[in-house]
Amino acid sequence: MASILLKDVTIADERKDVFIDKGRIEKIRPSGSCVDWDIAGDCEVYNCSGKVAIPGFINMHTHAGMSLMRGIGEDMLFHDWLSKIWKIEANFDHEYVYWAAKVACLEMIRTGTTTFNDQYWFFQSCQKAAAETGIRPAVGYDIIDHGDPEEAKRQMEQCEQKYEEVADLWDKEGSIYELAFHAIYSVSEPMMIWASDFARKHDIPLHIHLCETQKEVEDCKAAHGGLTPVEYLESLGILGPELLAAHCLWLSEHDIELLAKYGVHCIHNINSNTKLSSGYRFLYNELRDAGVNICIGTDGCASSNNLDILEAMKTSALFQKAWRGDPKALPLPELLDMATVNGAKALRLNSGRLVEGALADISLVETDSTYFLSPGPFLANLVYSAHSDCIVSVIAGGRFVMRDREIPGEKEVLHEARKVLSQIKTL
Repeated sequence: MASILLKDVTIADERKDVFIDKGRIEKIRPSGSCVDWDIAGDCEVYNCSGKVAIPGFINMHTHAGMSLMRGIGEDMLFHDWLSKIWKIEANFDHEYVYWAAKVACLEMIRTGTTTFNDQYWFFQSCQKAAAETGIRPAVGYDIIDHGDPEEAKRQMEQCEQKYEEVADLWDKEGSIYELAFHAIYSVSEPMMIWASDFARKHDIPLHIHLCETQKEVEDCKAAHGGLTPVEYLESLGILGPELLAAHCLWLSEHDIELLAKYGVHCIHNINSNTKLSSGYRFLYNELRDAGVNICIGTDGCASSNNLDILEAMKTSALFQKAWRGDPKALPLPELLDMATVNGAKALRLNSGRLVEGALADISLVETDSTYFLSPGPFLANLVYSAHSDCIVSVIAGGRFVMRDREIPGEKEVLHEARKVLSQIKTL
């Protein structure tokens, strides 16, 4: 792996030289310092005058295999939409997911994401696509048994087999292996308990959907003696710090106490939730004040329609300010943490920060545009004024995955992806 020297890049309003080697940030010094450095071997020098470095975004909840499904379930309520999606997905195979995931990786690179937490079928195809494009996936076997004991048994055996096949082959700094079960309404109780035990046994994350809709909460209460989904999972012994819970939109005060008590990581997905009319009153302040680690995600393209974390950041902040009637809700530094270091914490990565020793996951923002002609702070202009096309270069794990808006192999990916679109049979 070649080393990289970022010359004269702005970090937190200060001009710096940054040396990247073996996938990590080795040195950060005042601009001009690099002339005194003894840098041996193959080093790629990149002049960053006029550019600002930010940590690469971490998309903590998405479904990369849905990247070719935009617009096929518009203007539908969540559970009707989900039923349609599942029927369409029955036609997919490894090749389809591979090319769809490659398209997703291209889009995430273009919008500054260097790590993504995925949940989808044929996870090995997604892992391969991410490895080839250069960004870091958290992926693993996805469980849905719909309450069928025979299907549960089959998936347990398959999950064990897949783990034995791949676990020792993946390096956490390049790919993170995890387990997923879809939700409490699509997975049987014994299967959820088995998945939780499996994740703890192997010390891997467990990625789920939780409290996404009001119907999910009401149905759970009716089926389980008044328990909310969070309370129900506690009763099963499933809550814990390995749990990555997407949505967490319909929560009681007691739910928040439990999520904090057990160290569950919560993932906000504002664009998907509002578009499917699932809700918009995400209890960010309450969760934060309770000590919950809060991350951000886009969800899949079949519901959010894109994978742009910067857009999700802006929408998240605007909705918090609007429904609370408080312009101070969700301050910009906390918003950036949600999209970077909080996700790194959830995935147990030394990333999400531009500090020496951290993984070199960096996006470079071009400020020579109308969006940054302002005496206001850079972060305000980035989130509220600019668009993600201001991100011109991306480094993931110490390698350029996009340089000056060029991504190697992009045209081929788009060409091949068009071929597998025929597998999407809309209903």
